[in-house]
Amino acid sequence: MQNSRRKFLRNLSATAVVAPLILHSCGWPSTKKNNVVTLGLIGMGTQMRGLMRNFMARPDNRVVAVCDVDKTRREHYQKIANDFYKNDECKAYEDFREIINRKDIDAVVIATPDHWHAIPMLAALRAGKDVYCEKPLTHNIHEAVEVMKAVEENKRVLQTGSMQRSMNEFRVACELVQNGVIGQISHVECSFGGPGIPCELPEEQAEPGLNWEMWCGPAPRRPYNSVLSPRGVHDHFPNWRLYKEYGSGMVGDWGAHHLDIAQWGLGMDNSGPVEVIPPADEKATSGCKFVYANGITLEHKNDGFGVHFFGSKGEVMVNRGRFELIVEGKNITEFTEAERKEGKAKCADKVARAEKAYLQNSKTQLYRSKNHINDFMECLKSRKKPITSELVGAHSAICCHLMNQSYYHHARFTWDPAKYEFTGGTGDPKWLTREYASPWMV
Repeated sequence: MQNSRRKFLRNLSATAVVAPLILHSCGWPSTKKNNVVTLGLIGMGTQMRGLMRNFMARPDNRVVAVCDVDKTRREHYQKIANDFYKNDECKAYEDFREIINRKDIDAVVIATPDHWHAIPMLAALRAGKDVYCEKPLTHNIHEAVEVMKAVEENKRVLQTGSMQRSMNEFRVACELVQNGVIGQISHVECSFGGPGIPCELPEEQAEPGLNWEMWCGPAPRRPYNSVLSPRGVHDHFPNWRLYKEYGSGMVGDWGAHHLDIAQWGLGMDNSGPVEVIPPADEKATSGCKFVYANGITLEHKNDGFGVHFFGSKGEVMVNRGRFELIVEGKNITEFTEAERKEGKAKCADKVARAEKAYLQNSKTQLYRSKNHINDFMECLKSRKKPITSELVGAHSAICCHLMNQSYYHHARFTWDPAKYEFTGGTGDPKWLTREYASPWMV
């Protein structure tokens, strides 16, 4: 059975880009029959393909429902699940509420476009279901606050799909910063693309089998365009993410990853900036700055290393598969020419070198997760908060939304990260939320 499971999952992932997978067996210490967690998947696009593969790789859960507004996609992934389990138990739905209403479903996995994150997430939490939801956790600040409240009120477990925190290079980078290895931090640079843009795509012929009204949901109604919802089953990441009506531009797409790591390194998981400053040029798509209460600044760049911490004694630079540490002018992670020729110039080797040199007996040790989905599943058992809980995911999303609002309005404003409100007569409360298309509301 385990061999057939591996073979099936390899076939499923042939066109997918997914996180590293660790297969192992584990129990589910509860009163549930067979100790199996039942899952409903909402939003069956390219990102869900990888998530589905990784969830089905674990024998302690079972995918029993899939949901998508596109008939082709939902039936495609329904068949994958039923072929894998060798039965017809997985049901396909057009409306996420049918999954929420099923009392036999324990948790939901949400990988919809951003504008559809909060509504099914809040419905699931209030129905007593645990949630794994992709990043950025919400489409606006108001939604982020409501999600944090709902998790607390309903005593649920929520994991945000900010999987960089489950990658060793990012954890080590943040531990180096928090343990003072590069001295007192003065500023951080985060590199990713620009803010969201208005959607002005032309109308195309509607796709058969797609409920376009439901795809738009709480967002403004507009004619169908395949850039937003590609036809049928596809193998790329659609560009709805570029448009502020549905996504948050690259500020919300990649910024949700890199700003999240900056927050982690600075110890700001439950906080955020107190001032946001736009670039001088109102047409610029980089250059926005955050100011934290301790005086540290963060600048949005588009040509840097990913996340770059600057301290009084050195620098830490990190991105996926890239890592550098400089202390007192010396590159601790630099390889000799001989080492390079031997093929040792790898990110993991650099990370291990820095960790061995400076973190053997470190005072501050951050949450260690080797696999993002495994971490979520283990927390379903322990009922502890996972590595990117609602508190982490919401605060990182708020950073993205604050930055976007500064770009959208070319506005400088001050912010209270504890009360989630603008201060000093700056900003506009309307920027915290959106106008929701009827009948949807948060």
